[in-house]
Amino acid sequence: MSVSGGRGGRERLVVIGGDAAGMSAASQARRMRGPDELEIVAFERGHFTSFSACGIPYWVGGDVAERDHLIARTPEEHRARDIDLRMRTEVTEIDLAGGRVRARDVDSGEESWTSYDKLVIATGSRPVRPDMPGVDATGVHGVQTLDDGQALLDTLTCTHGRRAVVVGAGYIGVEMAEALIKRGFEVTVVNRGKEPMSTLDPDMGRLVHRAMEGLGITMVDDTEVTKLLTDGEGRVRAVATEDAEFPADIVVLGIGVRPGTGLARAAGLPLGVHGGLLTDLAMRVRGHENVWAGGDCVEVLNLVSGQEQYVPLGTHANKHGQVIGTNVGGGYATFPGVVGTAVSKVCDLEIARTGLREKDAHRVGLQYETVTIESTSRAGYYPGASPMTVKMLAERRTGRLLGMQIVGREGAGKRVDIAAVALTAGLTVEQMTSLDLGYAPPFSPVWDPVLVAARKATAKVRAGGW
Repeated sequence: MSVSGGRGGRERLVVIGGDAAGMSAASQARRMRGPDELEIVAFERGHFTSFSACGIPYWVGGDVAERDHLIARTPEEHRARDIDLRMRTEVTEIDLAGGRVRARDVDSGEESWTSYDKLVIATGSRPVRPDMPGVDATGVHGVQTLDDGQALLDTLTCTHGRRAVVVGAGYIGVEMAEALIKRGFEVTVVNRGKEPMSTLDPDMGRLVHRAMEGLGITMVDDTEVTKLLTDGEGRVRAVATEDAEFPADIVVLGIGVRPGTGLARAAGLPLGVHGGLLTDLAMRVRGHENVWAGGDCVEVLNLVSGQEQYVPLGTHANKHGQVIGTNVGGGYATFPGVVGTAVSKVCDLEIARTGLREKDAHRVGLQYETVTIESTSRAGYYPGASPMTVKMLAERRTGRLLGMQIVGREGAGKRVDIAAVALTAGLTVEQMTSLDLGYAPPFSPVWDPVLVAARKATAKVRAGGW
């Protein structure tokens, strides 16, 4: 086992993880401090860096033509900026007391120690892979990395059958169902929740359920998968529940992800209730002066509930990386938290949410009112106007906006950003009714659907007594 050293008096930053948070941190630190002042060593166990995992379903579905279109910056581009990026190298141990990490070359098995002055942990997330018979069969795929996406595409190309089963109906499951429909497969989604998209309240998830069935997707909700059945050659042939079997030539696991914090846990770093690393506002790991963490391996503060939350999204990961790189580079930046904004789609149905769901508000002890309205994306008389449903939560008595969910066609999803800004600013629903939003018949009714919901919520809060 070798030990790297010889820094010539420079500080060394070690980054574990070569995707959004890790390489954003490395790149920002390099902008602020040149190679004569700061040596940067980054470890990535995979084949790719700085890629969009969120774009994989759209590549699989054919909306994105080439895999490389999902890569923001290649290893060669990072190295050209004086970042010592070591690909196919997995960090296996963090020695906090000794200020070093042990890494293993994935292909050769050779191990070495690398010392650090500052450490960034950006180990991402790990897909949930249930412990059940048949889960490792040929034809069963998870989708998190570009290698995963390529393996799935290879199977889709060579399989003779056209029956696909998606296990799980969260963001990944819904998006992969769309991708498989576009590839010409008969798609069944088996979901243990009562409705798809558990990030929505069930009444809004029901709208997604109906729309997916309208696209020809068979929805099986409130059902737990017990095992995957295989043929004599070890290839998946069906997905089994307690009382049914669903034939499958290919299975996609869309059950979600967990924080990839095995290294951090072994090193004794602080983890939250969701298993993610805990950091301060500067993204420094709590209690550790020279260790930072960001991306899908951390928990963040929800600004609405006031509690830590696990929100694995690329938008946050890139922001974390910028904050970390600025602080490592000698500047000052903070990441105050999130309001829980997310948007997705299944074919032409747009699905968006921000803030708290009803069960979130109930869990943290907030009393609230809810309203649901039906409106259109444009003026009703303008061609192409499509329906949308908006649900809004407001705190009882104060009228503070707590959350909003939208399900509709073109023009629905990005309206959630109005509520995201309002949540961040702490606006009441009454204050929202006065927002000066853009209006023209091709873009909105004269009363935007968000403002209609805010008006109705204001009336309901007033009726209950401020």
